[in-house]
Formats: sequence, structure tokens, C-alpha cells
Amino acid sequence: MSRVLVIGCGGVANVAIRKCCSESSVFSELMIASRTKEKCDVLAEELRKTSKTKIETAKVDADSKDELVKLISAYKPDLVMNIALPYQDLTIMDACLECKVNYMDTANYEPEDTDDPEWRKIYEKRCKEEGFSAYFDYSWQWAYKKKFEDAGLIALLGSGFDPGVTQAYVAYAKKHEFDTIDTIDILDCNGGDHGYKFATNFNPEVNLREVSAPGSYWEDGHWIEIPAMSIKREYDFDQVGMKDMYLLHHEEIESIAKNLPEVKRIRFFMTFGQSYLDHMRCLEDVGMLSTTPIMFEGKEIVPIKFLKALLPDPASLGPRTHGKTNIGCIFTGKKDGKDKTYYIYNVCDHQECYREVKSQAISYTTGVPAMCGALMLLTGKWNTPGVHTIEEFDPDPFIEALDKYGLPKSESHNPVLVK
Repeated sequence: MSRVLVIGCGGVANVAIRKCCSESSVFSELMIASRTKEKCDVLAEELRKTSKTKIETAKVDADSKDELVKLISAYKPDLVMNIALPYQDLTIMDACLECKVNYMDTANYEPEDTDDPEWRKIYEKRCKEEGFSAYFDYSWQWAYKKKFEDAGLIALLGSGFDPGVTQAYVAYAKKHEFDTIDTIDILDCNGGDHGYKFATNFNPEVNLREVSAPGSYWEDGHWIEIPAMSIKREYDFDQVGMKDMYLLHHEEIESIAKNLPEVKRIRFFMTFGQSYLDHMRCLEDVGMLSTTPIMFEGKEIVPIKFLKALLPDPASLGPRTHGKTNIGCIFTGKKDGKDKTYYIYNVCDHQECYREVKSQAISYTTGVPAMCGALMLLTGKWNTPGVHTIEEFDPDPFIEALDKYGLPKSESHNPVLVK
């Protein structure tokens, strides 16, 4: 029996909320809160017909600590699930600390305004010291570690698929398959087709920033940064087929490198079609991916926010997206003194997801792990105070929950390696 506050009501939150309400024995009371209360009301009304969970809704601006504190203090949840935007992570963490409530999210912090001089100064120092220039990194949230420890609270970071499940796969491989891990390749393949010439499968601001940034990977104890999309490989994905994939910077590389210092190399690859890349490069060339405000007809607009308004809402892609995703990790290392390879992954069908929760697989593969991460905290399976990423915990109950709630693992002990 628990009371949970979910902040956000977009595509991922829709999946997570539906999954929470399917397990009313744990999620007995739940509040959905976002800037647009009407969206929360529609979802709540639908779920009340089939779920025993007591569902309430509220309006909140997640950029306002005062509003968050007021709402959290009034509702008194056992856990706040932040399924809003990564820009809001720190504000929600601050509110949770003030209200003495556990916290979790699905993606690590990045600033909305990358031109802010105070943030820029810290960012440029980090780029120089660490060796990668992505806007998102764990340092801002890791700085809260002692505050959460002293308060006896948990902050679970990145309980999505990647980050999230991929880190659980790393912990699982370390626990069950290897004595030492030498290399990790994280492969994220979306073989789905939504029929649009150009659209993003999750929030366009976050997606396009991530994809257009320089790539980087961890090797021999340091970061190696490369121009965006400059390393390409092909891979034959189970149930999807041969796809082009490109090396990107991704947040879980940073935490895995910290928590498994033995690993010599960690890379992240994501698949993209040529049409997507052509559109993205054109938009970048004309300035549409910029976060710097410009004046247009007497009004200040942010180009990437304007682009977001023009693109299809990712939450609307479910009915028209066909195909499958395949996301997982390939390892090399040693077991009992012998060389070993291992691949653990999940395959998810877009149309099956839509039939179950009215969402495409990208939202599903993030929303289900969010629910499973909450389940670990609420049932006490993960209960160490502080700020943590998923590979720090026992992976077995989390992966068992994934198997049960819609993201079963597949395994290969003789995978094709990425050259």
C-alpha cells in the first residue's frame, strides 16, 4: 500500500501511470500532476473504470519549487516519480528534500537555457576537465548525494531503458555471467516506421539535442570525443534486421565507467535512417536546433521550441507506428579465466504496445522501467539512502519485474561483436 505522485502526463508518463494502476496492491493511491490538468483528468477518468488505484489529479508547474512543495506537502506521497522534462530534475529534487520524500526520474539533468552564464561557466570547466561536451551529465544530481543520505531518502536516477534497463543489464552480466568485464557496447535500435517524413519518437528538444551533439565513448580511463555521427556501423538486429547505427554520447556511459572501473571501453550506438539524418542536418544548418532565443515579428522565440510545435507530438505516433525495437548490451570479458561474450536485450513490438497502453514502443520501453523502478523503492527491494543509478543495486528483482510487466529479456552467449 503506497501513495505516489507522478509529475508529467506525456507519452512516457501515460505508460508508467497505466502500469502503476495495473498493480493496485502496491500503487494503491496515485496523483497525476502536470501543467495541463485536463490531460491528467482524461487519463484518470479512463483508468478509474478498470483500476482499483485511487487516482487524483492536480495542476503544477514543475519549474516552480514553491508549487511543487505545496503540492507534495498537501498530498504526502511516499514517492515522487519525475516523468516530466530533464530540465526540471533539480527543482523537483529540491522539493523532495524539503518535503522529505523519495525521488526518481528517467533521464539525468540538463539545462533548458544553455546560454545561462552561470551554468556555462561550470559547463565549460567540466568539458575541459572531463573531456566530453554533451549538455547532460550526472554531476549536478550526484552533488545531491550527501543531502539525500543525511535525510535518509533515495533518489533513483534514470529509471528508463537507456539509461535504466541497460545499467541493470550491466549489473546482471557482472553478477551472473562474468568475473571481469572488458568492453560494453550498448545498442539501441528502433525498427519502427510511423509514416512521417520526419518526426521524433520522444520530446523533440531532448532528442534533437542528443543526436546533434558530438559523440563520445569511454576507453582506457578517459573520454574520447568525436564529431557528431562520424562513427557508423551496421548490425543485424534480432527480429528487426540489418540497420545503420551511429555512435552517440549517452549518460549511462558516465555512471557505468564510475561504478565499474575495470571496464576498458564503453560505447553507445543508436540506429537512424538516412531521411531522419538528412532532415536533422538541414534543420541544424539553418539554426532550427538552436536553444538561443531570437526576435521574430516583435516576439522572442526559441527556434527548437518552435520546431517542436511544428513536429508531430510523439504521444500521437502510437496508432501509426509499426515494427519493433531492439535494445541491449553486448559484453566481452572473462569467466573462470576464459574469454567470454554475452548479449542481453529486449525486443518490443510497436503495435502490441499500442494495443496494451495506447503508446508506441519508445514510450513503452521507458515507461515500464519507470514503473518497475518505483516498484523496487516502494517494496523496499532497493532501500539505500543517497543518489543512485540502477547498476548500483541488485538487478535480479528489477529484471524479474521487467519480465513480468512487458519487457522480457533475451540472451545470446555467442553474439556478433561490433567492430
